[in-house]
Amino acid sequence: MYLLGCDIGCSSVKVSIIDPESGEAIGVDCYPKEEAPIVAVHPGWAEQNPDDWWLYFEKAVVGALRKSGISGDEISAIGIAYQMHGLVMVDKNKNVIRPSIIWCDSRAVTYGERAFHAIGEEQCLSHLLNSPGNFTASKLAWVKEYEPENYRAIYKIMFPGDYIAMRLTGDIITTVPGLSEGIFWDFQTDTLSQDIFSYFGFSEDMIPTVVPTFGVQGELLSSVAAELGLKKGIPITYRAGDQINNALSLNVLNPGEVAATAGLSGVVYGVNSQLKCDPLSRVNTFAHVNHTKEQPRLGALLCVNGVGILNAWVKRTIAPAGFTYDQLNDLAATVPIGSGGVSILPFGNGAERMLQNKQIDCAVFGLNFNTHGAAHIARAAQEGIVFAFKYGMEIMGEMGIDIDVIRVCNSSMFQSPILKEALAGVTGTLIEVYDTSSAEGAAKAAGVGAGIYSSPQEAFASLRRLEEVEPNGLKADRYCGAFDVWKDCLNKMIGKS
Repeated sequence: MYLLGCDIGCSSVKVSIIDPESGEAIGVDCYPKEEAPIVAVHPGWAEQNPDDWWLYFEKAVVGALRKSGISGDEISAIGIAYQMHGLVMVDKNKNVIRPSIIWCDSRAVTYGERAFHAIGEEQCLSHLLNSPGNFTASKLAWVKEYEPENYRAIYKIMFPGDYIAMRLTGDIITTVPGLSEGIFWDFQTDTLSQDIFSYFGFSEDMIPTVVPTFGVQGELLSSVAAELGLKKGIPITYRAGDQINNALSLNVLNPGEVAATAGLSGVVYGVNSQLKCDPLSRVNTFAHVNHTKEQPRLGALLCVNGVGILNAWVKRTIAPAGFTYDQLNDLAATVPIGSGGVSILPFGNGAERMLQNKQIDCAVFGLNFNTHGAAHIARAAQEGIVFAFKYGMEIMGEMGIDIDVIRVCNSSMFQSPILKEALAGVTGTLIEVYDTSSAEGAAKAAGVGAGIYSSPQEAFASLRRLEEVEPNGLKADRYCGAFDVWKDCLNKMIGKS
């Protein structure tokens, strides 16, 4: 008996097969091996073909099964994690009407802004816990205006994970966390938002049947089972957006627990037990996997766009050819905390929501041509990323989110000793580093939905902690001092001082 989890990302689809007794991954694969294409017909647009996701999923499942050495008949349940905020539209024959408008597409910003003011800022923030922003509902409004024929052909709209589940089972369903990430859900009434549907003129008939996040959500079709080398009837028992799932993968379920990621962009995801949001909508709030009306669990999601992309730019620009990221980390470690007075604002990858959608671009402060070199830039970039996280965490604190522990995966930039030490120091918080992945988390969550585990706590009890990084008193003081300098630089850039 084994569990299969997948992560439908925009760069690739990852699949993990888990032994539920040990919690260990026995087969892992991804496809494509190179980054999947994103089509940008116009500046600011970003689209992908859902049929390509399915092709990638098929190949990754076959590869993971082959590497595991088990028979497809031994898979007991399937869990799905997926890139958030994407819009998938299908007709009555369940055919895709147009390419998916994915999370990083910005064409619908003005639709969300107009809705925010027309519905009322207080009404939106108290009921939706967000501005409609550039989320899925606004993207659908764009389609309604500019592609009326496609809009009229819609039978159901879905999120990327819902589409993969539909291909597996033939059933079109979704979840409350999914609807909340699309800004379709009213947290006060615990129903679809009448404000959104009325303002945009959407029909509720377009929304799939809503099911719990955990539990049987459909069974694998015999025709699909034959294609994948699995047995028919395997239940799909879990689905969630990638950042929500990443938090679950790190056993972040309750207030005080925070998950952080540092890939191309960076995310800090904390759990709140109150229906509260940031009044300036700098932090997004969605239903977490364990949210109920009776016991609210809201995920507050802070995003910093320029994280791994900044580090990659630094490596590409200042490091010798052939330099590895480990060597870049070693170079950065040769200069002291504070980078000799150099501060870098890591905001060169588009408009930043936590800066109220300002696009200020990356900036370097305090650079002296006579005393500073590549090592100072390398360290200042990593410290700047951490300080951006800290800046966002202060906003989360204003929302009533206390941070007791920060959990991270041992991947991407969290393999850097400086990043972990700086984050622990400037926040005064314990950092726990785990050996896991989003696809593994989706597999274990499928075990919860299938009743193999009695609870998420049992499912993730087997998480392997690799490291703990505690705040060091003297170093923490230095990081806090460097953060104060960095924050002054940011305030000058955004006109707050």
